[in-house]
Amino acid sequence: MGAGNTGLIARLGTALGRTRGRLVDGLAKLLSGRGKVDEALLEELEGLLLTADVGVSVSERIVGGIRRRTGQDDSNTLEAVFSSVREDMLEVLNPVAQALHLPARRQLPFVILVVGVNGTGKTTTIGKLAHWLKRGGHTVMLAAGDTFRAAAIEQLSSWGERNDVPVIRQHTGADSASVIYDALQAATARRLDVLIADTAGRLHTQTDLMEELKKVRRVINKLDPDAPHEVLLVLDAGTGQNALSQAAQFQQAVGVTGICVTKLDGTAKGGMVLAIADSLGVPIRFIGVGEGIGDFREFDARDFVEALLSH
Repeated sequence: MGAGNTGLIARLGTALGRTRGRLVDGLAKLLSGRGKVDEALLEELEGLLLTADVGVSVSERIVGGIRRRTGQDDSNTLEAVFSSVREDMLEVLNPVAQALHLPARRQLPFVILVVGVNGTGKTTTIGKLAHWLKRGGHTVMLAAGDTFRAAAIEQLSSWGERNDVPVIRQHTGADSASVIYDALQAATARRLDVLIADTAGRLHTQTDLMEELKKVRRVINKLDPDAPHEVLLVLDAGTGQNALSQAAQFQQAVGVTGICVTKLDGTAKGGMVLAIADSLGVPIRFIGVGEGIGDFREFDARDFVEALLSH
C-alpha cells in the first residue's frame, strides 16, 4: 500500500472516528481476556454491529462468517476476528463501489439530477461535486431547482461563484421543472459537459415532492430523452436506518442510479453504508466526511473498510 493511500485511509479513519470507535473499541473490549469465540460473544457482537446501524442482514452475515471461520481452529485472536469482519464487509461493499463515469464528449450535456430530503447536505454536495468535475477537466453548469427555499438558491449561487461555474436560477417559488429546463437549454447552447440540477427536498407532503420530481424528469425528457443520465440520491449518515425508507421512496419516484452518503464524520452510525449496500444494491458513488471542499471523495470499498476497522 503506497504512502499516499495510507495517508488517505488515515484521514478517512479520523473522519469515521465515532463509528470506528464504537466498532473497534467494542470488539476489543468483547474479546479482551476471552479464550475463544463463543455464542455469548457472538450475540454481543451482533448487538454491537446493530448499534452502528449495520442492519440486521449484514450483522447476521458478519457474525455467521466469524462463526464459520473461527469455529474450526484455535486462532480466535482479535486479528482473526477483525480479518473475518473485514472480509464480509468487503463482500457487501465491493459490488456497489462503482465510480461515476462520464461518457466521452457528447452533443448534449450529461445531466445529474440530485435528490434528497432537506438537511442531508444536498446543496453542499452539489458544490463539491462541481469542484470534483471541474478538477477532472469538465465544464459544468448548476441549476437552482430547489426553488422552495431562498437559502438553497443563495447557497447554490455561492458555490457557483466559488467554483467559477454558471448558475441558472429564478425567484423563490418558481416552478422547479421550468428552472431545470431553462438550465438544460442554456448548458446545451454553451456546449457544456455537465448540468447538475438541485431539486426540492420538501413540499407540503411527500407525495407532492415525488410528483414534482416526476415532472422534472418529464420536462427535461423533452430536450433529451435520455436525461437525467444520473439520479444521485444524497443520504445523511446520521439518519441511520431511516435513510433506507427515504431511498425506497426516491427510487420509486425517479429511479435512483447512484448514492452519496454525507456527514460520516459526525455520526456513530457509519455502518449504515453497509445496510444501504446490502438492501438497495445501488452504486455508492461518493461519501462526504467533513465540511471542506476536499472532504468529498469517490467511494472505495477497501479504503472505507480499512478506515472503519483500523486499530
